[in-house]
Amino acid sequence: MTSAGAPAVPSYTSGISEVPLLGDTIGDNFDRMATAQPDAEALVEVPTGRRWTYGRLREELDTLAMGLLAAGLSKGDRLGIWAPNMAEWTLIQYATAKIGVILVNINPAYRTHELEYVLNQAGISVLVAARSFKTSDYAAMIDEVRPRCPQLRQVVLIGSPEWDALVESGRDGDRTELARLQAQLSPDDPINIQYTSGTTGFPKGATLSHHNILNNGYFVGRLCGYTPADRVCIPVPFYHCFGMVMGNLGATTNGATMVIPAQGFDPKATLAAVARERCSSLYGVPTMFIAELNDPEFDSYDLSSLRTGIMAGSPCPVEVMKQVVDRMGMTEVTICYGMTETSPVSTQTRADDSLDRRVSTVGRVHPHVEIKIVDPETGLTVPRGVPGEFCTRGYSVMLGYWNEPEKTAEAIDQARWMHTGDLAVMDSDGYVNITGRIKDMVIRGGENLYPREIEEFLYTHPDVLDAQVIGVPDARFGEELCAWVTLREGAPALTAEALREFATGKLAHYKIPRYVVIVEEFPMTVTGKIRKVEMRERSVEILGLADAATIRNA
Repeated sequence: MTSAGAPAVPSYTSGISEVPLLGDTIGDNFDRMATAQPDAEALVEVPTGRRWTYGRLREELDTLAMGLLAAGLSKGDRLGIWAPNMAEWTLIQYATAKIGVILVNINPAYRTHELEYVLNQAGISVLVAARSFKTSDYAAMIDEVRPRCPQLRQVVLIGSPEWDALVESGRDGDRTELARLQAQLSPDDPINIQYTSGTTGFPKGATLSHHNILNNGYFVGRLCGYTPADRVCIPVPFYHCFGMVMGNLGATTNGATMVIPAQGFDPKATLAAVARERCSSLYGVPTMFIAELNDPEFDSYDLSSLRTGIMAGSPCPVEVMKQVVDRMGMTEVTICYGMTETSPVSTQTRADDSLDRRVSTVGRVHPHVEIKIVDPETGLTVPRGVPGEFCTRGYSVMLGYWNEPEKTAEAIDQARWMHTGDLAVMDSDGYVNITGRIKDMVIRGGENLYPREIEEFLYTHPDVLDAQVIGVPDARFGEELCAWVTLREGAPALTAEALREFATGKLAHYKIPRYVVIVEEFPMTVTGKIRKVEMRERSVEILGLADAATIRNA
């Protein structure tokens, strides 16, 4: 009888940790930190100069929570937040968590079509919104859709008399009753809904619990080495997990300071905030770091306080990571990989990883999480070094998509593995590289875009017969959208400018294709499936994007 040798090592690993998971709710965890260090700085809003210690922030959170109770909200109700990065966003985030009201994040770039869908799909009863931001007149858009949103009973514009009244109504609230209600909450309760672009034409609401996001923020912060001495500059949007979980919760669970540099990303404002507030950590998608490094006045900012930070949300170019280490002094910068549905982080590089590993992989499995790489056809775990679909399991996997059990079942299998749709390779030491995507999702500057949603919209153009949307390489955003379009007989040629004009005000700006290629027909397989891989290759040639296509990513 002969031996066939040892079987190959499978692409599976789990995050062993001596540090236990937190068993708190978000409110209890914050209160515990505020009691331990009431005089430590918790939040700084640089544009307005407003500052909160942990003790003062706890007082204001309790007041706002009691105001929300006075407005008739209770555990399980949904409150929408539609605003750019501002202190009130953070106040609402923690105040809703204290009373079990589910916070629904609404992308500041949404337009009426998307806003109306989310308000109705989540059953939002109270909407807190900024009056406007950049070119978005939120108040006007809310007025337009409100008659078609029967469950929306109250709108509170930040800074308006209604906002002041909401806060004032909580000042005389019963703190004993607030504490009683807070004590009745479970860490496993749903507390946050974040919408991801939908492959079927509409976004899906990833529903996350206290346990999901509190722990993910905590361990992201721990792997960055956060202590109460750290100050975290957060230019990434709060509506996204990167801002509210990795940023806000990553800071407060470790007693660090949240620093808001501006309402929206601005490279100068970010660099100035780091210098002025002596931030030790800086977050961003690669696009943001590229803009900061290329600022004409970059060398005039004192960034000597920087130690760590996170680059995530989009494939991270190796050369950009090296510059962040060398020119920004972020010697302990980490790369994170994840998705909204997993709270979001599943893998992260560590400060003690070699420079090569830290700039060319997305790291190793997170504490208390399992990951594996499987054959997309069979579902079996592939050997190390073989590409397959990245799957993850553990405390971080969402409860499900809000009111969409069938969609949930498509993403999470019976063993509770989340199937990401991303192609990855795990090396012999457990480090992971993301090599592509099974689904044709496009990641533009940290935004996950699903072509099907955009294609469905393009079909509404009177001259469009058929449309296929793909991602093409872009030096700034990682990927940009390109629409291949076939036109109805006799229709005039459609330019990218004309298409953008048609979509403006109806789609969020980042969903509007930058490029348009008019064709007679699409490349097809012998079985009649669209060959998007071939379309991408041809687009690179047609649009002259060969240089962008050569950029190496982790």
